[in-house]
Amino acid sequence: MSQAGRWLVAVLLLLLPFPGDLRAVRAEEPAVSFAKEDGRVHIRIGGTDVATYVFHDEQVPRPYFAPVRTRSGIQVTRRHPPVPDQDATDHTGLHTGIWLSFGDLSGCDYWRLKARTEHVRFLEEPAGHDSRKGFTILNRYLTVDGRSVVAEETCRYAVHLVDRGWLLEMTSEFRPGDRELVFGDQEEMGLGIRVATPLAVDRKQGGRILDSAGRRNGAEVWGKTAEWCDYSGPLNGRWTGLTVLSDPANFRLSWNHARDYGFLAVNPFGRRAFTKQEASRVTVPSGQSLRLRFGVVIHESAAETEYSPAAAYRAFLTAK
Repeated sequence: MSQAGRWLVAVLLLLLPFPGDLRAVRAEEPAVSFAKEDGRVHIRIGGTDVATYVFHDEQVPRPYFAPVRTRSGIQVTRRHPPVPDQDATDHTGLHTGIWLSFGDLSGCDYWRLKARTEHVRFLEEPAGHDSRKGFTILNRYLTVDGRSVVAEETCRYAVHLVDRGWLLEMTSEFRPGDRELVFGDQEEMGLGIRVATPLAVDRKQGGRILDSAGRRNGAEVWGKTAEWCDYSGPLNGRWTGLTVLSDPANFRLSWNHARDYGFLAVNPFGRRAFTKQEASRVTVPSGQSLRLRFGVVIHESAAETEYSPAAAYRAFLTAK
């Protein structure tokens, strides 16, 4: 074969996909897209609505994701608002789906909606056409009277396709307002989820909580630290759920505030609340910032054994 012929064969081989070829995998992945409207951003994967980010709600003065679904469309968070006779109706308005909030931020309570978390603007508009699919927002945490700023938060939300599901990655940077910022010590701090009512352990329909140490359900998981914590169970004949992940680069490991009634939060601030040790007081001086990174994998498989929370955690660690 001539030199020109060998070059032609080499070029053709480079263009052909083969097992493990990232270009081929990416070409087959469903598209991630976003649609913004009236205080909401709809997140779609392959044309299926998988989550709505709500940044303006007259009844809930903080941002949240609801409803949240698997890539095939199975809803894995509780309906918001919950439907009587079909859903548990406790914590209505507080447990909205997926949310990041704080019960004590310089003495103000955003978790229980006593003070407002204000959406200011998009720093990066929702976009699904590049390698970093997502958006960036600026929030302000206001005092109870709404006249002063306790803190500003820049939060980057990114969507990644992972095995058996999709990953919602969130990275927030908190900066003080006019004075130092203090994160207090409570159970109700950090990243929270509320699962669909049938997944709740106490419904006895097959739901369970599992952490990276192999502990199960609220009695064993509550108040323990772990790399990941998964709340899952059967829905529509499939194994579905949410795996909550904490970045080991955060300032401290998170404790799991896990409840059998369908609630889970990962909280790096509640040392006394969870361990009865000295109260935590995390102070951010003026001119400095605190970074937190969390993730939630929304997954679906034919059986529990087909999904690996540990693999989801590894995907989260390498997400870019």
